[in-house]
Amino acid sequence: MQVVLHAGAHVTDDDLLVRCLNDNRDLLAQHGALAPHPTTYRKLLRDILQDIQQGARLAEARESLSRAVEVDSTTDRLILSNPGFFGTPKMAASAGILYSAAEERLAALDTIFAGAELELCIAIRNPATFLPAIFRQTQVASFSELMRGKKPETVRWSEMIARVRAAFPDMPITLWCNEDTPLIWAEIVRELAGLDPTTAFEGEFLLLSNIMSEAGMKRFHTYLESHPGMTEVQKRRVIAAFLDKFAEEEAIEEELDLQGWTDDLVDRLSDLYDEDLYEIQRIPGVQVITP
Repeated sequence: MQVVLHAGAHVTDDDLLVRCLNDNRDLLAQHGALAPHPTTYRKLLRDILQDIQQGARLAEARESLSRAVEVDSTTDRLILSNPGFFGTPKMAASAGILYSAAEERLAALDTIFAGAELELCIAIRNPATFLPAIFRQTQVASFSELMRGKKPETVRWSEMIARVRAAFPDMPITLWCNEDTPLIWAEIVRELAGLDPTTAFEGEFLLLSNIMSEAGMKRFHTYLESHPGMTEVQKRRVIAAFLDKFAEEEAIEEELDLQGWTDDLVDRLSDLYDEDLYEIQRIPGVQVITP
């Protein structure tokens, strides 16, 4: 069985992906895939991880998890989603290192799902917006305390992905930039679910409806109806054009209110992020979904 771990990251899709997968439960079942509701496994899996560290029997833990998510003989692909797989928001960027416990958590999950083929799927986000957003989710008194003296310019997603690749050299890794998600939403959903590139599913424009005005969405659907048979590439171009005109500013603007977070710093971090994505694309066995 394949076990797909969608590990966030934090402050990316706000569970919209797992919600979309869950809404397509019947479709996924036809393809041997299962994306259970997060409430059936998130707390349970956290408890199991704690229990096995204290010597609990793995066989019993696996059985309880299988029952909770309703895995059966027809399940070939199990999709689990949790931005907390690799730790708390504080652990997401402590000392300027992104998810320092990622390898340890993956090793524990690999133990729980022994015999399964693990796959990792994760969205990354520009540190210029990720770091302020993750800081707001912590109880840390100050941003400097979270970073422990490290500068934002030192934060690299490629460092985290390289660590995971070194620890799990054969595990498939699929990654995308959160900023691109509105354009590549359908491909992400199909990738997680293991669906063919042309398979239709409910919620193909779920994310788009959250960031585009109602009037814009009506025009968008009218345009699609009048232009049947568009390829995915053509759809992305249309989505980009409609977002440029009808995106809700409140839904897409980023709150960057950290002291010392200047426009120059944001530009510098954004340039470094672009360079970092290039480094990630050079890591063997990493698939990067791009527009």
